[in-house]
Amino acid sequence: MRSITVNDINIGNDKPFVLIAGLNVLEDEKTIETVITKCIESTKAQNIPYIFKASYDKANRSSIDSYRGPGVERGLAILSELKKDYEVPVISDVHTPKEAELAANVLDIIQIPAFLSRQTDLIEAACSTSIPLNIKKGQFLGPSDMLNILKKCSHFKNDNVMICERGTSFGYHNLVVDMLGMVELKKTNSPIIFDVTHSLQRPGGLGDKADGRSASVFELARSGMSLGLAGLFLETHPNPEKALCDGPCALHLEKLDSFLHEIKCLDDLIKSF
Repeated sequence: MRSITVNDINIGNDKPFVLIAGLNVLEDEKTIETVITKCIESTKAQNIPYIFKASYDKANRSSIDSYRGPGVERGLAILSELKKDYEVPVISDVHTPKEAELAANVLDIIQIPAFLSRQTDLIEAACSTSIPLNIKKGQFLGPSDMLNILKKCSHFKNDNVMICERGTSFGYHNLVVDMLGMVELKKTNSPIIFDVTHSLQRPGGLGDKADGRSASVFELARSGMSLGLAGLFLETHPNPEKALCDGPCALHLEKLDSFLHEIKCLDDLIKSF
């Protein structure tokens, strides 16, 4: 079974799960500090490997008025400072081949957004950095379609690839998570990451922005992680009602300790068999 290494973190479906967590998009300094500090504190207390995530530019937005973030240059500078100050690996998504080149100077993992998961030029540019990739499965793709994307990565000489499940389109304004589909994804032998909060999204559900079902985050996370996965992808916020992006999907930061305790107990149990 394939695993990849990021700094001193070994990521694989048969390894203790890694938490990839943070903000949907970089916000003000105080909010960033509150979230990353709490995530580090909680994961250290429970001996969970941790990677900080936040987008510097949300290129895929419902409305022209939607908040996109600080942008590439300022955003990467912020992530670089966080990486140094808090001594954590960082991940963010790229949208163009040029961005991949710039991000390679900062990121420990490059993420390919779901809607761009079949963009060959972007995959080639990301692979050429030799940095591990986290490729989100498009909402429009079946599990077996990811094999073609993995073949692209192999062709471009980067097999350090994680596949991230974030739900599948099910009619209008709805996503579902196919647990048997994640079982199929595991057959690729790639580390599988479960993006539980984006899977709770109702795209366009509020007209000019996404709605969500954050009340179900515990149940959905338990369901997915019971399959024995490499990691959990999570967005958390101290005040989801005022989050600048995807607040209806985010886990309230005050619930993080109890949430991680449940998931770690479940992960330990599943991987003890």
